[in-house]
Amino acid sequence: MRTPDLALSITRYVVLTTPISKTKTYRQWAFATVVLASELMLGLRYCPQRMPAFFPTLNQTISQTEQDVRVYIPDRELIGELSQFDDSLSAYLMFDYYRAHTSLRDAALLISAEGSENSKLHVFVHLPADLIAGVSRLAELKASGLASDIQFQWVTPSEFLRCQRDTELFLEIYQGRPPTHHLEYLREAELATYLRRFIRFKSLIDPRVRPNDKTMPSPLSACEADLLAAQVVAVSRFYEIPTELMLAIGAMENNYLNVPGDLANTAWKRRPQPGDVIVRRAHGRVLVRNDSVGVWQITRESLRYAHSLFLKDKRDYSLLPERLRPRAELDINNVDPAVLTTYAGLLLRDLLDHFQGDVVQAAGAYNGTIAHPNLQYAAGVEMIATYARRIIGRTVDLDRSVANPTSPEPSRGIFAALNPGVSALPGRE
Repeated sequence: MRTPDLALSITRYVVLTTPISKTKTYRQWAFATVVLASELMLGLRYCPQRMPAFFPTLNQTISQTEQDVRVYIPDRELIGELSQFDDSLSAYLMFDYYRAHTSLRDAALLISAEGSENSKLHVFVHLPADLIAGVSRLAELKASGLASDIQFQWVTPSEFLRCQRDTELFLEIYQGRPPTHHLEYLREAELATYLRRFIRFKSLIDPRVRPNDKTMPSPLSACEADLLAAQVVAVSRFYEIPTELMLAIGAMENNYLNVPGDLANTAWKRRPQPGDVIVRRAHGRVLVRNDSVGVWQITRESLRYAHSLFLKDKRDYSLLPERLRPRAELDINNVDPAVLTTYAGLLLRDLLDHFQGDVVQAAGAYNGTIAHPNLQYAAGVEMIATYARRIIGRTVDLDRSVANPTSPEPSRGIFAALNPGVSALPGRE
């Protein structure tokens, strides 16, 4: 239904259900109806495609003052859906992101399961208890990319209380004591299922991603995130790198998006090498392009260095999946994205060896140089690594501690925890 049709439907509803005695005069009553229709048309302009006409089954109250018209249902709370998920890890990551966002920092956010089947987890925002103001607010959030659609509902006090209790449970789980399961002790396949959710989440919230804009990068699909997660796990274990370190490097560099960077970066060399793009020559030297490529933002010169490390490396590369193995000859302009993950791991391993295992110095040198590590960058890497280790670890604790989990899919233990018949919660006996 188009927005004008929706506004007309609501206007007709108000006209037919509002007693004339509610207004002082017929003229004021007609004016209030026009104001209501106009404000609804303005508020719903952000989502003209699928919003159904609103025919409430509960008795509405229409309150009119000289300033505005308010439509509400007594003893009900209005909540709007921001997003929904199939697992607790994805849901909590987005819930936590919403809480820190400037547009929602002062809003009351809720995270709760739906119905008795507990098949979905929803993130809600508590809206003003006024249909016009509430829907307008939700439309603004959708326009800014914070709400997936305009979906709202009036809930009873008991239903609202259940949402609050679910939210408190999430906060208790994810902000409680440190996790008992370390990422390095998880099986590769199991760890990858958790990493893929973190990777996809980071790509979704990247500020460069814009819906319906083909000129901007797209977030990773579930399949792409799954593939990259498996590569991160395989490479980090092959080179004996902390998984959360490599995960954090990818987040800091490009939020796992395959987008070129440092396009204006150049480097002086004595002589050009195959594949170099020469910018200019001077004093017997050449200035070549040195931009960054891929998820890991490796510069062209760093790629050459990583390949030289690979040629000298004595590790058994047959232990790596074939798609991750570099070739003997480096084609600087055509490196497979999977192999770039291997080169990133090899560079990190080399830096960790150089700094004798000092993760902070190694992370700083990845973005800076060995002589001048970028310690501000390293602090960001450490913050993301710590966050990922805690959130993923707590999800593993949850999945392994609920009584008789019904699904083999990791990160769904929260559905059992939200079931009133389940008493086992993380950290409790």
